Amino acid sequence: MPPDYLDTRQLEAFVAVISIGSMTGAAKALGKSQPVITRLIQDLEQELGFPVLHRNGPRIGPTEQGVAFFAQAELFLSGLRTISERARSIEAAQARPVELASIPAIAASVVPLALQDIPADQFPQHVHLQSTASENVVQAVVARTADVGIASLPLDNPGVDVHWIGEVPCVAVVAASDPLATRDMLRPEDLQGRRLIASANPYRLRMRIDKALAGQSIETGGVIDSNATYVSLSLARAGLGVAIVESVTISGLPVKDVAILPLAFHIPFYWGVITATGAPLSSTVQHLIAAIGHRAAELPNFRRHKDIPA
Repeated sequence: MPPDYLDTRQLEAFVAVISIGSMTGAAKALGKSQPVITRLIQDLEQELGFPVLHRNGPRIGPTEQGVAFFAQAELFLSGLRTISERARSIEAAQARPVELASIPAIAASVVPLALQDIPADQFPQHVHLQSTASENVVQAVVARTADVGIASLPLDNPGVDVHWIGEVPCVAVVAASDPLATRDMLRPEDLQGRRLIASANPYRLRMRIDKALAGQSIETGGVIDSNATYVSLSLARAGLGVAIVESVTISGLPVKDVAILPLAFHIPFYWGVITATGAPLSSTVQHLIAAIGHRAAELPNFRRHKDIPA
């Protein structure tokens, strides 16, 4: 009795022999040796239980049963090719539009370089890069309106998979004319009584800034809340205070007329690369996630975490 499933290599060999008219021609067409083709046909006949070829010296032709079987084999292989083409077209369709939602810090620095790394023949026909707040990034990924999201911590949503966490230190930014501009590092005492410019969101970076300042017993002389790093930079450039910002944005934007000072105490800025839980990832999306990781690794003092830091 024939097996439940026939070997497609045997079917390809048989169809090629009948279509071309010789074992030698079929071997060349399939890129195999003639003995391999002969063996595949013999194995097929053994599994079918009847001969498919009539051999008369160097001449071969289909038997009556072979003619009937040829139509079915050709139909099956044609369907298999169609399935393969459909699969490739589905993948190509997924690779064209890419929806990326990111916090502004990464959207303006790491993401452009990551997109630059995608080969031209794999670059999506349409990329939508949305620069928005972390809360909106997470919601876009959960709703699957974004293929990839980059959000700052905390990240604790069962609807997202966190691929990895990135960390860079925060820095201080002051106007070039500020007396602190000549320092090689900003120390806790330098902030005493100075106006602070910092992130407004109390549940993300601002929470770590406030904790660090309290730990250093720093009492500032007022605060300007800002909803974006580039706004904080502009405020600092105008001499309105000392900005404590993540260092990622600075690597992606031209910064003029300010001094950037490392902090003598550590304030980490964390962000995560996320996708919807269980969502299939196209090859383009996978390339993009890898490219983001590669470019992020080039940031000064970058650290990569597999899990969310405590």
